[in-house]
Amino acid sequence: MSPRAGTVGSRRRPSKGDLTSQAILDTAERLLQTRSLDDIAVDELASGAGISRSTFYFHFASREAVLHALAGGILDALYESASSWLRRGSEPPEDSIRRALGASLALWRKHGPVLRAAVRARDTDPLMREFWTGVAHRFVEATASQIEIERRAGVAPPGPDAKSLAAVLVSMNEQSFLARSRSRRSAARDRELVDTLTCVWLRSVYGISP
Repeated sequence: MSPRAGTVGSRRRPSKGDLTSQAILDTAERLLQTRSLDDIAVDELASGAGISRSTFYFHFASREAVLHALAGGILDALYESASSWLRRGSEPPEDSIRRALGASLALWRKHGPVLRAAVRARDTDPLMREFWTGVAHRFVEATASQIEIERRAGVAPPGPDAKSLAAVLVSMNEQSFLARSRSRRSAARDRELVDTLTCVWLRSVYGISP
């Protein structure tokens, strides 16, 4: 939320509508932990949020719209986690990349059911497919821009087309985190994955090993 106009340092208190929408989103995320979106009825989402079916439709046009909103918030958080590298400043590349990957994996662990549902939905839902295309474009463009910045600064050597390299690295992250989100939690295996991805990023972008 943004600060209320004319009020420095304050934030707008959530309205009743905000709280109702959040209750629907929370209910959906809870139900998605054990069931697919197709198996969740609108009546269940409304009941879980303590509202009527008609009130649900006042806030969301469909179950798919709920998933879209849920995924959008999480993917914004994923983009923010990537900022450890995208805005690393004087921090060593290895440190910033490792921190960004670790934060991203933590979000996939926490919100895996929602993200997996969104990945499945993009194969059948044109709106979700368009949404994911936009998300991918955002990540790839930001990554390519950072690669070019590092190359111009002499920190990273010349290499493949920055956008092509970025597309490969972003896709690698998504597939790795998607697969890991399905597995039993293991701090050791998660650290190993982050170490491996960090190594790939460092070699691909900077031509160095950790």
